[in-house]
Amino acid sequence: MDLVIGPLDLSAHVDEALAVQAIAFGLGADEVAVRRQIVLRHMTYPGARALGATVDGRLVGFVYGMPNDRAHWWSTVVEPYLRAQRNDSWLDDSFVITELHVHPVYQNRGVGRSLITTITDGATQPRSILSAIDTDSPARGLYHSLGYQDLARRVLFPSAPKPYAVMGAPLPLRRP
Repeated sequence: MDLVIGPLDLSAHVDEALAVQAIAFGLGADEVAVRRQIVLRHMTYPGARALGATVDGRLVGFVYGMPNDRAHWWSTVVEPYLRAQRNDSWLDDSFVITELHVHPVYQNRGVGRSLITTITDGATQPRSILSAIDTDSPARGLYHSLGYQDLARRVLFPSAPKPYAVMGAPLPLRRP
């Protein structure tokens, strides 16, 4: 496998990236259309960055994130849950991993680990936060192995059918 991790112009490759996310996350066309607008808006935010994982020039995974801002929608949803656990200070001076997805064929091969460690290695913030479906999944196992800890659980996002966990880790992320 000739895997290349590098900068991704996510606005220009949003449809390729969302095709990967749709397969990895089981999204329908309507959900992809909504997420397309969200991704394009996020990429206009200060400090937003994206990386892609390609094999033979084909996008097989991507990650993007940005310095967290308490005024952003995600922060306004998770803040009460974090405050209830006395963890709301994590919303300040953190790099948020907004999305990380790897095509199922390339999962469990270190692609997600390479994407998240590479993007956070370039962050100027001292820590990182993210949300993941609150279940015992390979994704949560990866995040725990990198040093992420649960900051709040059973977080409910509007229109999301399953609860999420908000996780945080000091940077740089832990290496095996």
